[in-house]
Amino acid sequence: MKIYDNICLIHCCFFLFCGHTWILANMMARFLTFGRDALADTFYSVGVVMSLCQLLSILELFHIADGIEKARPLPRLVQVIERNLLLVMVIMLEDVQSKPVVCVQFFLWNVLDLLRYPHELLCVMDTPSFDMLWTRYTLWIPIYILSVVTEGVTLYQALPYFDSMGSYSIQLTVPVSAHIHLPIVLLVLLPALAAGKIICFSLLKERKQHLEKWNKKLKRK
Repeated sequence: MKIYDNICLIHCCFFLFCGHTWILANMMARFLTFGRDALADTFYSVGVVMSLCQLLSILELFHIADGIEKARPLPRLVQVIERNLLLVMVIMLEDVQSKPVVCVQFFLWNVLDLLRYPHELLCVMDTPSFDMLWTRYTLWIPIYILSVVTEGVTLYQALPYFDSMGSYSIQLTVPVSAHIHLPIVLLVLLPALAAGKIICFSLLKERKQHLEKWNKKLKRK
């Protein structure tokens, strides 16, 4: 059963690694070819693959819950919720898709995942690398902070477009009609990005634990 679980985790990480590699390569090639003009249609060129990768990242929560992957559940949960909500609620808006901040957001997301998945693949295959360990837990933190800031900018820039849409009427299970004003929902989500602080503190603690564990392993040898 353990071998089967490891195979599932390897396939998931490898598929996501290939997906994010393709997205990042596509974005860089388009930017080098078209310059700043490539920023406007980033979503049209890589949006489908990016959305698929973010949906598949939900499987990581099940891997952690089943004990297949050893990671802290809260930071990964916050990250998955942030990204998927941003894709569904904001970036799917046609007026927001052409914003340069979407290109920056996709770039940071892909860099973060390309720092993480190689390290996880090596750990699953029992061939850990100190260089990958250091890179994953050191460079990941400042890039994640930039990503959270960019998410807040994206939400802020989307507010005028949601404001023009007004309120949505939702029929609940009880015979009551509820009206949700979307700009208010987004303003509530902005402070929620402060949860990134929790992830940063968690990553710093996790980094310290992993580096200490590696040093103890070297001393035993």
